[in-house]
Amino acid sequence: MDNIILIGYMGCGKTTLGIRLSYHMRIPFVDTDKMIEKNEGREISEIFAQDGEEAFRQMETRTIQTLLQEKARKVISTGGGLPIREENRQLLKQLGTVVWLKAEPETVYERVKGDTRRPLLQCEDPLAKIREMTVARSPYYQEAADVVIQVDGKDFDTIIQEMEGQIR
Repeated sequence: MDNIILIGYMGCGKTTLGIRLSYHMRIPFVDTDKMIEKNEGREISEIFAQDGEEAFRQMETRTIQTLLQEKARKVISTGGGLPIREENRQLLKQLGTVVWLKAEPETVYERVKGDTRRPLLQCEDPLAKIREMTVARSPYYQEAADVVIQVDGKDFDTIIQEMEGQIR
């Protein structure tokens, strides 16, 4: 299967780049968070508030398992925390080529600072939280990734060209 899976911390550009990449490659785009919201009939923030993070992480695993059953080639954007689970990292490897869109905490903060739909950032010092979480998640992203692209200060066309060069 030749799926392209985009992983990385929130705000690194997975969804926006995924949409552009799918258009560029002429293959469908799917976002695991949107799939979960559609299946559950509620937003991620509601799932976190009502069921907790662990229940949401189980939903992510089921979503990846569902995508493994599908035959058509896709660009897949994942939730930022999906690769934390060992099981998910293994499933991602089976699903296709995993691309880590790596962004510095300051870049992430600038992109997401006004977004109230991100449950993990509703805290006193969001930049400190982003720094802490990117450090904590980096080993998981590194383990899951086949390709790592540093995205800071680059436009989408440059990132897509870099990605294509590394995937070939």
